[in-house]
Amino acid sequence: MAFPAGFGWGASTAAYQVEGGWDADGKGPSVWDTFTHQGGERVFQNQTGDVACGSYTLWEEDLKCIKQLGLTHYRFSLSWSRLLPDGTTGFINQKGIDYYNKIIDDLLTNGVIPIVTLYHFDLPQALEDKGGWLSEAIIESFDKYARFCFSTFGDRVKQWITINEPNILAIMAYDLGVFPPGVPHFGTGGYQAAHNLIKAHARSWHSYDSLFRKEQKGMVSLAIFAGWAEPADTNSVSDQEAAKRAIAFCLDFFAKPIFIDGDYPEVVKSQIAFMSKKQGYPSSRLPEFTEEEKRMIKGTADFFAVQYYTSRLVKYQENKKEEVGFLQDVELQVFPDPSWKRLDWVYVVPWGIRKLLKYIKDTYNNPVIYITENGLPQGDPASLDDTQRWEYFRQTFQELFKAIQLDKVNLKLYCAWSLLDNFEWTQGYSSRFGFFHVDFEDPARPRVPYTSAKEYAKIIRNNGLKESL
Repeated sequence: MAFPAGFGWGASTAAYQVEGGWDADGKGPSVWDTFTHQGGERVFQNQTGDVACGSYTLWEEDLKCIKQLGLTHYRFSLSWSRLLPDGTTGFINQKGIDYYNKIIDDLLTNGVIPIVTLYHFDLPQALEDKGGWLSEAIIESFDKYARFCFSTFGDRVKQWITINEPNILAIMAYDLGVFPPGVPHFGTGGYQAAHNLIKAHARSWHSYDSLFRKEQKGMVSLAIFAGWAEPADTNSVSDQEAAKRAIAFCLDFFAKPIFIDGDYPEVVKSQIAFMSKKQGYPSSRLPEFTEEEKRMIKGTADFFAVQYYTSRLVKYQENKKEEVGFLQDVELQVFPDPSWKRLDWVYVVPWGIRKLLKYIKDTYNNPVIYITENGLPQGDPASLDDTQRWEYFRQTFQELFKAIQLDKVNLKLYCAWSLLDNFEWTQGYSSRFGFFHVDFEDPARPRVPYTSAKEYAKIIRNNGLKESL
């Protein structure tokens, strides 16, 4: 089961989740610094990313892990407030530039291609104080930050992700309020934030395209989170429609404007308008793009980056109480098949990734696809033997191979989440996704490979699985 020649094998991390050094060397506070320091059990055991894996001072240790696996690609994110402490280019933190320059240069020296995410959930607090993603002013701020990064690192970085999982960020931070700033705006905030996230991405893509692409010859996209949705009852039309809505509200909400025509899916627009009217709103709670904005947004991605973990069964559920909220707008219930194995919040459904890839191919004109995150937490954090978890990866690689060979999906890269055990947002350190175990009680933060790390290294060496289909 050899993958195509030149297939990319990577692993991912994100700045707040691994770096620590939260106020070191002139770094400004991010919203996650503020949020975790406020306590109140919003994060597991009030844990913070103040030290995390200590990657800010232990980069050399991370590099050893990368080399041990034999990765061809390493995806990491820049901390916006480490580079620009107040979020603007008014003050540039040279120590931050030095840190990321070293990472990029060390990766290239060792034959590893850097994939750099500009923004992975950690907005500078100074910009959140001005309204964050609910404010239209953020579009300009993000574009200036993106230009700064392209001009500073783009001579060596050729693969950029502007925004990580804008769909998750919009819902978790600005609709439900379980991510910072921690204030819910049910049924309105998520859509407003999503609207600005899409425009910010598009603006920064155009900046790259017009100012940097000719000389730097890189590629820019954004990374969208997507699970797969199957109708609970395959014979039920309402369940089939609910499954389509689930995918439309999760994946197509961002992908259709950017890859197809600059506008939201019809089913999303009609559903939110319908619910808004029922609830007595004078107009839809979903903002509209102007014709000029649609033209600006359309076609602003050079590859399709997707992040898959799991699948769910979907059943139609009418919103009878007319509750206002993103999840209520979709009018469905999601649940796992009782036969699916589970580790933490992830149900093991490797075939879901193949169906998702086929859907992207068929819906979005057969784009080049990068999987920029995929993984499963270790069931027993005390054990380095994660054979059960490795089985998930092995089955996933079988499904990816089928997607490439049988479905002719144009998949070029796979990045696992994550290189290291790290700070998993509101789950703190209770959930371990790393190929390398990190002892968070030990000040030295030693990295020790799980069984899965050794197995993944073999996959990379062989460019695939030894067995046949």
